[in-house]
Amino acid sequence: MRKAPSLEWRWVSTEEDDEEDRGGGSAAAVDSVGRGGSFESEDDEDGEDDGDEDEEEEEGRKKRLIRTVPSVDWFDVEGNEVSVAQQVEDTEEFDFGRTMFVALQTLAVVFGDIGIGPLYTFDVMFNKYPIHGEEDVLGALSLVLYTLILMPLVKYVFVVLWANDDGEGGIFALYSLICRNAKVSLIPNQVHSEKRMSSFRLKLPTAELERSIKVKEKLESSLLLKKLLLGLVLFGTSMFISNGVITPAMSVLSAVSGLKVGIRNTSQDVVVMISVALLVILFSVQRYATSKVGFALGPSLLVWFCCLGGIGIYNLSLYGPTAFKAFNPLYIIYYFGRNPFQAWLSLGGCLLCATGSEAIFSNLCYFPVRYVQYMFVLLVLPCLVLAYLGQAAFLIANPKSSEQVFFSSIPSGVFWPVFLVANLAALIASRTMTVAIFQCLKQSIALGCFPRLKIVHTSRKFMAKIYIPVVNWFLLVSCLGFIVLFRNVYDVGNAYAIAELGVMIMATVYVTVIMLLIWESNIRKVLSFVITFLFLELVFFSSALSSVGDGGWALLMFASVLLMIMFIWNYGSKLKYDSEVKQKLSKDLMRKLGPNLGTIRAPGLGLVCSDIVKGVPAIFGHFLTSLPAIHSIIVFVCIRNVPVPAVPQSERFLFQRVCSRGYHMFRCIARYGYKDKKQEHHSVFERLLIEGLEKFIQREAVELSLQSEDDVDSDEEPPTPVKIIQAPNGSLYSLDVPLLADYVPSTPGIPEASCSTPQHDPVFDYGQNLELELAFIKQSKQSGAVYLIDNPIIKARKDSWFFKKLMINYFFAFLRNNCRRAIMLMSIPHSNMMQVRMTSYV
Repeated sequence: MRKAPSLEWRWVSTEEDDEEDRGGGSAAAVDSVGRGGSFESEDDEDGEDDGDEDEEEEEGRKKRLIRTVPSVDWFDVEGNEVSVAQQVEDTEEFDFGRTMFVALQTLAVVFGDIGIGPLYTFDVMFNKYPIHGEEDVLGALSLVLYTLILMPLVKYVFVVLWANDDGEGGIFALYSLICRNAKVSLIPNQVHSEKRMSSFRLKLPTAELERSIKVKEKLESSLLLKKLLLGLVLFGTSMFISNGVITPAMSVLSAVSGLKVGIRNTSQDVVVMISVALLVILFSVQRYATSKVGFALGPSLLVWFCCLGGIGIYNLSLYGPTAFKAFNPLYIIYYFGRNPFQAWLSLGGCLLCATGSEAIFSNLCYFPVRYVQYMFVLLVLPCLVLAYLGQAAFLIANPKSSEQVFFSSIPSGVFWPVFLVANLAALIASRTMTVAIFQCLKQSIALGCFPRLKIVHTSRKFMAKIYIPVVNWFLLVSCLGFIVLFRNVYDVGNAYAIAELGVMIMATVYVTVIMLLIWESNIRKVLSFVITFLFLELVFFSSALSSVGDGGWALLMFASVLLMIMFIWNYGSKLKYDSEVKQKLSKDLMRKLGPNLGTIRAPGLGLVCSDIVKGVPAIFGHFLTSLPAIHSIIVFVCIRNVPVPAVPQSERFLFQRVCSRGYHMFRCIARYGYKDKKQEHHSVFERLLIEGLEKFIQREAVELSLQSEDDVDSDEEPPTPVKIIQAPNGSLYSLDVPLLADYVPSTPGIPEASCSTPQHDPVFDYGQNLELELAFIKQSKQSGAVYLIDNPIIKARKDSWFFKKLMINYFFAFLRNNCRRAIMLMSIPHSNMMQVRMTSYV
C-alpha cells in the first residue's frame, strides 16, 4: 500500500490567490483536502462573518502559504521498495536479554574510540604546556572536563544524534537528509525509497515554517550554495577517512608505549615493531570482527571502562580530592592567564579527550538513539571523568611524571592486567573507526561521490555490518605509514586533532542547516548552537593548525588526495550522466520510426543494460543504426540494490511498457538485496525476467479490460495488420507493424514458426491480444537472449581547458575502469553479450 506523499509548502502572491478564489469556492475546498492544494487558515474561514475587517486584512497580505504535493514517479519509487523492507523493530516487546546484548554491542561499536582518550590526552597537552604547579594541572583538567561535556555530550549525544537519516549517521547522512528535504543535490539520478517519504502531516504556518521555506528557496535557487554544500561534505568525508587512519596508529602506539613504564629499558623501536604487528593482526581479522567477534568485544570494553573508573577512584583516594576543584571553570581562565601562548598550543591536545565523538554518530546505524544516549550518560561519561580526575590527582602529587601519565598512575599490583586490557581497548577503538569508515564510504558510494567498490555484508540480520576489502588493506598500509613516519604519540596526536576538528566543524554547519530547514527550530536555539560550537571548534582548530609542521602536514596531504578522488569521481559522473540524459532518444523519434524501429525485428530477447531509469538510452540508437536487425522484444534493464537482506523472486522485477503495445519494448528494474547472490547464471536471470514480464502483461490486460475506452493510456494504439515472412531457417521476421497482430498460434501450446497474412480488420480485443503477445514472448524466449551493454568511453571535448582534460581523460577514466559495475556481477557468457564502448565527449 502506497503511503501519502510528503507535502511541500510554497509562497504565492496575492494575485495568484485571487485567481484561485475566483475559480470556485467549493472546488477549492475539495482540492485542499483531496489533493493537498491550497491551505486556508481559521482566520480565512471566519472571514465571511468578520466582514470588511478581514477583507482589508486579506488585501494587506502580499503572500500566503499554500500546500502542494510534489510529483512522484511511482515506478522509480517502487524500484527501491519491496514488501520485506517493513520495519518490525518497533513492535517487538521488551526483552532483558536482548537489551543487555545491544548494550554491550553499543560499547564495542560506538564508544571504543572515545574510551581510550585517557591514554594520551594529558601526555600531548603537557608536552606543549609544562607543569609548574598545582594550578596548571587543575586548569588543564578543567579544560578537559568541559570539553568532554560540551563536545561529545551536549553536541553529539543530545543534538547531532537526532539528525540521523533514517537511522544512518555520519557526515554523508547529514547531506543526504538535507537533499531529501530540498532540491540541492548536484549528484544525478538519485531515487528515494518510498519508505523514506513522510506521511501526511498538517503544519500550521508559523514563523519557523516561514523561515524554513525561505532557507529552502535560497538553497534551491543558488548554485553557489549547492556547490558549497557538496564541497563541504566531500571535505568532511576526506577528513573523516583521515581520522580513521590516524586512530589506529594513535591508539595502538599509545597503548603499547606502556611497556616503557613496565619495562624501563624498552626502546621506541620495540614499541613501533609491536604496534605494527598488532595492526597487521587487527586488519587481517577485520572481516570476522565485524560480525562474529563483535559480541566478545562488548564485555572487554566494559572491563576497560571499569578499569578507568576504578583506577580514577584509587588515585583520588590515595592523593586526595583536590582534583575536584577543576569543576570550577575559573581555573580555565587562570590556566590561560599564566601562559596564554602555551595554553593556546595545548588546546590541540585537549581536544583528544573528545576524539571519537564523530564515530558515535557514524556508527549510529547499528543501534537506536536512546541506547547510545543512556550508555554514554550512565557509564561512559562517569568512567571517563573519574579517569581524568584520578590522573590529575596523580599529577598534582607527582608533577614531574608528565609522560605516560595513565600507565604511571596504575597500581603496581594490577599493572600488567590493565596493560593487556588497554591494548585490547586500543584495538577495539581502531576497529570502531574502521567500521565507521566502511559506513561512510557505503553512503558516499550510494550518493555517487566515491568509486564503486566491493562491499561484503557479514551479517544476514543486520544490514549495517559490512566489510570493504580494498578499503581495509588501504587503511592498514596508511596506518603503518603514519607509525613508521612519526614513531611517537606527540606528532601523531597533532595530526589526530586536525582530522577530528575538520569533521566536527562540518557537522556543526550541516546540523545548523537541518535545524533551520527540517526541524524548524527557534532562531535563538539555532544561533546558540552554531555560535557556541563553531566558535569553540575554530579556536581548537587554530591551535591544531599551529602544529602542521610537527605532523599535521602528512594528514593534510593524505586528506587532499582523498578529496581529489571524490571530487573527480563526482565531477566525471555528473558530466557522464548529463551527457546520457541529453542524448536520450525522444518518444517522438520512436513513434516516427514505428514499431519496427526502422529495421528488421528478428525473433529474440534483447536486454539493453543501462544506468538510466527513465527514457531510451542513446546507445539503443547506436544499436539500431549499426546492427542489421534488432530483437523482437526489447527490455531496458537497470540493476538496483535495495536496502533489504533478500528480495523474493516474485518481487525481483518491476516492468513498465515503453511506447505503445505494438513496439514490444519494456523498461525493467531488477532489484537485489544486499545478501542476494548476484552471480547467478544468465539462464536463471532470463527465466525469472520472462516470468515477471508475462505476469506484468497479464496484469496489464486485466486492468485495461476493466477500464473504459476513455481511460486507456494515450500511448495505446489499436492493432493494425502485419506482414510476417518466414526465412529459410524457419525464423519469423516482421516487415510491417505491429508485430504479430494477426499471428495466431497453430496449437494451444508453444507456437510453431509459420506465416500469417491479414484476413480481416483487427478487433480491439484485450483477451486476444494477451494470448498473441504471450505466444510471441515464448517464441522470442526460444530464440535466446542477448545482453546489449553500454560501456562508454568518456572524454573531454577538444576545446576544454587543460585541467578538465586531465581529470576526465586520465584520472576519471582510470577510476572508472577499475570500479565495479552492477551488470557485470552476473555470469554472462561472452556469446550472449554485446558490449559497445562508444566515445562520448563532455
